This record gives sequence, structure tokens and C-alpha cells, in this order.
Amino acid sequence: MKSIQSYDFEMTMRVRDYEVDVQGIVNNANYLHYMEHTRHEFCRSAGFSFAEMHSRGIDPVLRKVEIEYLTPLTLGQDMVSKLKLWRKGPRFIFRQDIFRAEDMEPVARAEVTVVCLENGTLTRGDVLAAAFEKYL
Repeated sequence: MKSIQSYDFEMTMRVRDYEVDVQGIVNNANYLHYMEHTRHEFCRSAGFSFAEMHSRGIDPVLRKVEIEYLTPLTLGQDMVSKLKLWRKGPRFIFRQDIFRAEDMEPVARAEVTVVCLENGTLTRGDVLAAAFEKYL
């Protein structure tokens, strides 16, 4: 995965009780939820929420997720979720990293590939590229 020197967005979250399994650690699927929530908040903070995109017929959809789990989180722990965005042809690539807030120990990292549908048709995503121009 591409090495990251700086990020475009970050947010803090806390592990909730229903996100842990019988072992007391966060279930692996929840990291995908954390990352999705981070992408949605990034888009909203950049001025183009998922609701607004959809109302305009623009739907970013996942094409691929590659994730590495490094250190487990447990109930009540705070995490910092960060992302960096770049573009590769028609694909938008999000490098997403989650760190344990108390010591910034890496918890999970992923490369998430998104493509853009406009009115149900796969496109190059030029509308999204224009909306996120300052990050690309």
C-alpha cells in the first residue's frame, strides 16, 4: 500500500458496546463501517454529502477494499480515523488508516477503490473529481 505522509481528513470515534465480539475486541466488519463513516464525513466536510450526490444522480460505489488488521480495539477505546484521496484514471482511491487515540498505535489500514455512477451509468467520475479537486 502507498505510504502516507499527510492526510486530507481525520475524525475521532469511540468503540461502542455492540461493536465488540465475545472476545471483547472489535469485530472485523466494524472497521469497514468506521472507514465508510469517515469517507461520508469527509465528503460532507468537503461540501458534497452522499445525500446531495444521490439527489443529483451521482452514486460513488465501492469497487475494491483491501484491508490489513494490525492491533485490535476494545470496548470504550477512542480511535482516530484518517484518509487520503487520490485518483487513478476513473477510480478514486482512499487510503484509510485507523489509529488507537491514546498512543496513535496503528490499528487497521486499507486501500478503498471507488467508482462513480451517474444516473446508473458507470462514468469517469469527472463531476466527483471537480467536487474534490483540491484533494486530488
